[in-house]
Amino acid sequence: MVFKRLLGSLGVGAPSVDTVLDPGAVTPGGGLAGQVHLKGGDADFTIEHITLELVARVEAEHEGGESEGTVVFERFTVGGGFRLSAGELRTVPFGVNLPWETPITELYGQGLGITLGVRTELGISGARDKGDLDPLAVRPLPVQEAILEALGRLGFGFRSADLELGHIRGTGQQLPFYQEIEVTPSPQYASQVNEIEVTFLAGPAGVDVVLEADKRGGFFAEGQDTVTRFTVSHHGVDQIDWNAEVGSWMRQLVEHRAAHGSHGSHAAYGSHGSHDSYGHSHGHSDSHGHHSGPGMGTAVAAGAAGLAVGVVGGMVAAEVVDEIGDFFEGDEEEDEGGDED
Repeated sequence: MVFKRLLGSLGVGAPSVDTVLDPGAVTPGGGLAGQVHLKGGDADFTIEHITLELVARVEAEHEGGESEGTVVFERFTVGGGFRLSAGELRTVPFGVNLPWETPITELYGQGLGITLGVRTELGISGARDKGDLDPLAVRPLPVQEAILEALGRLGFGFRSADLELGHIRGTGQQLPFYQEIEVTPSPQYASQVNEIEVTFLAGPAGVDVVLEADKRGGFFAEGQDTVTRFTVSHHGVDQIDWNAEVGSWMRQLVEHRAAHGSHGSHAAYGSHGSHDSYGHSHGHSDSHGHHSGPGMGTAVAAGAAGLAVGVVGGMVAAEVVDEIGDFFEGDEEEDEGGDED
């Protein structure tokens, strides 16, 4: 999807910008490449900078409830410092690396309803304006895919995915938000747990996997959230029995009875990773401090055969497409009203 428009705040006759991303999904920490196509306006302009912004639709919890908004989580200057003549056509190629914690938006090509975009900003003669906004598709890293696939094979069902504003305490989280992938418990744990939330915090050396179980309460006890964290390496993914590994994590998570005020634990699995990789402290990590329902109007489920991702309970794929379309169209309409800081 490519949007082409004039720079509204600079008036009629200004340059136009059209950013085209290379086709295909990218991975967290991986390269994002493409080209920025510029067309000169009715006069000469100095292009001071060309900046790409990575933006995400994020949920925030507050006293009044929940709200959604757009967060810029990375900026890259990919060009600038040249004169663009009237009517001149110029192409600026770029290649940048995504943050390691960039959320995943799809599994095997099917969208999860997570909305990310690349927005182009031009700085011209002391003014700046947003150009086009293009959707960004991100597929999981091999270790993330292996873990999600194992969950599917173990009978856990994928319920929804969303982005939550805030930080998970006790982790080395870098972005101002984190992704939660909510799964329904396998039949083995259905009587003990309402749902399980999976968060990946990737880095150059490996991935922290944060698991949170919303535990069912009994007749005389309220439900309680339990959090645990595991660290795995990017290396040797195909040499690990992920069914056994993830099954062990889930047993620890569900069976763990944390003492009051201590709702988590952290473990690294042999050569799979080290909890020192990101400078994390030993011992306990705290709970998310948030709870959320299904985000972005999206629900997906994995069959027992693995991540054959589908739509659950009457939800239709068009609903996801509509929400994503509204995000990009709404953003462009806002930009057309001028640059807002």
